[in-house]
Amino acid sequence: MPMIDVYLPAHLLPESADAQLGTELTHAVLRAEGVTTPGPFHLENTAAFIHRLPSGSVATAASAPANVVRVQIITPPGSLNRAGQRQITREATDIVARIAGDETLVARTWVILQEAAEGGWGLSGTAFGREEFTALAARAAAAPTTAE
Repeated sequence: MPMIDVYLPAHLLPESADAQLGTELTHAVLRAEGVTTPGPFHLENTAAFIHRLPSGSVATAASAPANVVRVQIITPPGSLNRAGQRQITREATDIVARIAGDETLVARTWVILQEAAEGGWGLSGTAFGREEFTALAARAAAAPTTAE
């Protein structure tokens, strides 16, 4: 159930690319978490928010305006191991550059991984921690997938 925020200057991607970017990133994060067959629960609770910023509002210490992208991925406690962190960082970077049609964005795309604190993830009015997520994952695994 990761949450993804993408911050970028509005001109870097055509507006029609938002849905594709969101879909590809959400599926990439689920793969990195080890979800091989996402069911409705995973698909409905993994979201991407595309934040298109005015071009002049993005800057680096070297350049204003700057053509950089920030992808922030917040995951529940313990959902990404080290291999998953490496996998999603590479995939997210590649997805952004490919959809933008600009391979040089690989060097200007920052992926920030953040794990929610124990009990710091709220859903359905509940503050989830490892215990609640374990029970939730077991219920989701037992539920039929969309292919069934």
